[in-house]
Amino acid sequence: MNVFERHESEVRGYCRNFPAVFTTAKGAWMTDQRGRRYLDFFCGAGVLNYGHNPEPIKRALTDYLAADGITHTLDMYSTAKARFIERFHDLILAPRGLSYKLQFPGPTGTNAVEAALKLARKVTGREQVVSFTNAFHGMTLGSLAVTGNGFKRAGAGVPLSHASSVPFDGYLGSDVDTLDYFEAMLLDNGSGMEVPAAVIVETVQAEGGVNVASAEWLRRLRRITRNNGIVLIVDDIQVGCGRVGGFFSFEEAGIEPDIVTLSKSLSGYGLPLALVLIRPDLDQWAPGEHNGTFRGHCPAFVTATAALEHYWQDDRLNRAVEHKGERVHKHLQRMLKSHGVEGAVRGRGLIQGVEFGDPGLAGRVSQACFERGLIIETAGIDGQVLKLLPSLTMDEATLTKGLDTIDAALAATLAAEIGQVA
Repeated sequence: MNVFERHESEVRGYCRNFPAVFTTAKGAWMTDQRGRRYLDFFCGAGVLNYGHNPEPIKRALTDYLAADGITHTLDMYSTAKARFIERFHDLILAPRGLSYKLQFPGPTGTNAVEAALKLARKVTGREQVVSFTNAFHGMTLGSLAVTGNGFKRAGAGVPLSHASSVPFDGYLGSDVDTLDYFEAMLLDNGSGMEVPAAVIVETVQAEGGVNVASAEWLRRLRRITRNNGIVLIVDDIQVGCGRVGGFFSFEEAGIEPDIVTLSKSLSGYGLPLALVLIRPDLDQWAPGEHNGTFRGHCPAFVTATAALEHYWQDDRLNRAVEHKGERVHKHLQRMLKSHGVEGAVRGRGLIQGVEFGDPGLAGRVSQACFERGLIIETAGIDGQVLKLLPSLTMDEATLTKGLDTIDAALAATLAAEIGQVA
């Protein structure tokens, strides 16, 4: 029994699927204490969009720390925060014609979601929030109330109230517009659905199984919420910061949410940082009404600024992600066809998923990948989707190596199962 098994809580999860003790990481590769290298198609569940220890960002951080830059300020002013706000406005918001106030809550994604829900309820005076089937928004009670996963919800130990779930795009089949259901419920005084304070949505449900909302569905959702005075919150925590191509995942649909939540890859380096973007007229917080000890994490401001300056001065990263995403999607489709395996490939940019006809196959392929030196996770309520999250900056040769490893792992898994049957 190792030190983790002796002393760490049973709640630990990913280490059970990837039982290695890691020591260093660079770019797309992680190295364990025995010197074995692993190609990372997991990227910290979307935290490491630019790979491990990217040099421009690391240099900015080490220079800041070496100069005794302040690390913690609560929400007091700092040069690090000022620089981030300026660059975020100039490089991200202004070019897209977006106008938002910036709120820095606690440093994780669920902190951002909690703040967004709380603000929506405050400004509307309503209590209910509508979310979608298979959504995942976090593990604190407010975020969990708008999360669909029954296993996660059961861990709350108390009723999860003031939230209701409606079908996500495609949940009832490709020929059903699920917003017909939502709008009918909303407009019918006999439906039992109150006009909610907010609707919260992921444009791509990452943890829920790489379920993709169409641009037209998102545009209609924006119209419905606007026409009924409902705050639209887009949770871009996992699929923002370039994961699907554009910095924001909703850019393709051409919509402007009222509130946007960001975290994960926002710092660009794996440092905790979260951000709530608020339509200016909704910024009705009283000073100190919502706070958090680590809402002024200056080293994360420094790395986030470096990431913006290095990767978002132009659209090269955007175009590269779209190109690589198309390659990955086509490769996965060919893989299913060549092995005669039932399944579906879906995703946008560099979040792609394979849902196999055999729900347990994704987990077995993930394990076979790990044995071959590739780290890749599963998603979906039953872990039925193999989810690919390679770094956005991964070169073509390394990306191909990872895809070939998945192909080999699937072939080996199928061969082993045929052998067992025989």
